Amino acid sequence: MSEGIVLADTATDFEKPMTGAVVVCGSHGGSYPGCLLARAGVRGGILNDAGIGKDEAGLASLVVFDRLEIPAAVADHRSARIGDASDMLRRGVVSAVNKAAVALGCSVGDRVADCAARMTAADRHDIPAPECAERRILVETKGGTQVWALDSASQVRSDDEGAILVTGSHGGLVGGVAEAALRVRALLAVFNDAGVGVDRAGIGRLDALAHRQIAAATVAARSARIGEGLSTYQDGVVSFVNRPGQAAGGRPGQTTRELVAVFLRS
Repeated sequence: MSEGIVLADTATDFEKPMTGAVVVCGSHGGSYPGCLLARAGVRGGILNDAGIGKDEAGLASLVVFDRLEIPAAVADHRSARIGDASDMLRRGVVSAVNKAAVALGCSVGDRVADCAARMTAADRHDIPAPECAERRILVETKGGTQVWALDSASQVRSDDEGAILVTGSHGGLVGGVAEAALRVRALLAVFNDAGVGVDRAGIGRLDALAHRQIAAATVAARSARIGEGLSTYQDGVVSFVNRPGQAAGGRPGQTTRELVAVFLRS
């Protein structure tokens, strides 16, 4: 991968190393996307703050990058669509930066494009990146229906057909592609609303899945740590439910456990 500024709608779909590149990525700014970028060998990285949310989980990547002395920033979810790197580069505004980015002149309020350009001057460091791990946990089974807590929707498997999938992923469309909203026909899918954000991007999957007659919901970013499926399951409070979900009895204000119970009874 040649050096410069590279766009990636998601950190979970890198096909090549990003050695020496500054990557503007549409993923949320949690620790796992940050780890993936670091392991890809980036010179600098900019992710989406995803509403910042519970325990500031949407900023956790900045800590990962700081340990590796890699400049990093996050874009304000209210300025650019999550899951859309081109939009982040075009109109994104920086909401937080790490120490290494500050040293290059990046600051809160900068345009993402300007901050990314400054990062191209960063020195390369040889600090080993950490291992990246996501969890996939079976949290409940009833009447043959499995309930999985997945840190990322990228962990969905073909045998998850008919299951309840509670994810730590944002509820936005990656790259705006409706067909990629979910890989299987789940009984129910739950995401993090990433603060909803500009153009209501953080809940874009809900309508896309409604067109496929798949029930889906989001939990409020402030209620559960983005990037952690178990937090979505244990801590989440429902913020939005699509039409198939409402028809089955899903409502905003329910806890995730309450929403799951509705579908386990149906």
